[in-house]
Amino acid sequence: MTVPTLFRSYFMGGFECSTHRRRGGVRLDLLRATRHDVHACQDYRALASHGIAAARDGLRWHLIEQKPGRYDWSSFLPMLRASRKAGMQIIWDLCHYGWPDHIDIWSPEFPGRFARFAAAAAAVVRDETPETPFYCPVNEISFWAWAGGDMRLFAPFATRRGMELKRQLVQAAIAGIWSIRDVDPRARIVSVDPVIHVVPKSPRSLGPALHARAAQYEAWDMLTGRLHPELGGSPDCLDILGVNYYSDNQWFLRGGTIERDHALYRPFRDILAEVHRRYQRPLFVAETGAEGDLRRPWFRYVCDEVFAAGLDGVPLGGICLYPVTDYAGWADERHCDCGLLGMPDDQGSRTTYGPLAEELSLQQERFRQAQEAGCRAPGIDRGVAAGAGGALGAGAS
Repeated sequence: MTVPTLFRSYFMGGFECSTHRRRGGVRLDLLRATRHDVHACQDYRALASHGIAAARDGLRWHLIEQKPGRYDWSSFLPMLRASRKAGMQIIWDLCHYGWPDHIDIWSPEFPGRFARFAAAAAAVVRDETPETPFYCPVNEISFWAWAGGDMRLFAPFATRRGMELKRQLVQAAIAGIWSIRDVDPRARIVSVDPVIHVVPKSPRSLGPALHARAAQYEAWDMLTGRLHPELGGSPDCLDILGVNYYSDNQWFLRGGTIERDHALYRPFRDILAEVHRRYQRPLFVAETGAEGDLRRPWFRYVCDEVFAAGLDGVPLGGICLYPVTDYAGWADERHCDCGLLGMPDDQGSRTTYGPLAEELSLQQERFRQAQEAGCRAPGIDRGVAAGAGGALGAGAS
């Protein structure tokens, strides 16, 4: 089984663009902290030098709409134009955990306010580029609902309101999807959330563990109208699915992480197959990565599992290294050496982490050879090349 070509290169890079407020009220701006906002063109060209022609990136709503209904695109237009200049295809996150201070995220007006912003952003992109645009309206609805609605890890700092926040974010995403399509019917919509596995510590906790695992699908089910149809969801709202997967995405209920060598660890290929069976949508790995010396072996594991899933008939349209640059940690601004590229010098040059670059090149060649041989392992059309050159003449446009 194949899927339509999704992006210009099978392997992608993702720029950390979170803008939420953490405890203490400090607002994060990871695009500024990594200096990607001022070195976007160099960063895109650096990715291209590694055979990457597609990326995830983001807008900063709180900077764009500092006054209600008035949009200042000066923080976004240079990045948009840099992507075009570098030939980089972007999936633009419109709301990556942050929103303007003058908007109440709990209010009934929030979805409409977001929809107006999404429409305005779509009009800017439409007028700047003739290419098919890709948007992730609200990033990681499920994780945000848990972190901000139940655990008080970041804004809106609530407890026991996770489902309420999830419904609110889904309503905003639905409103944003339709407003984007009204402005630009060509637009493709990417819905991104983590995929997880939860194991009970005892037979008594089997039910709660199953419930916790099933919660990963609630936001997508709401978008389709399968769950809480009163929110306005429909099958048309679910276009492309992006799954985020890291080494800590499996755990024991109310316990620790399940390590990869544990007997109860579920292979990533099985999780991918479950998501595909459930939704039958184009699918790609929207985030994956590790820190320090684990970067290379973790990336190899994910590629192995994606390859195996493809052999089993699960179509995967890409793998995104995320974050693709080092960054300052959310909680304490420590240096997180997780990227293919490091932090920039004063001229915007970033050092390359050699072991990960080498593994990326090997995987690009592996997937390219499989594609050329007619093997369905990557789960992509013959028009999708993932070789060392990276760029595709047949990219969605």
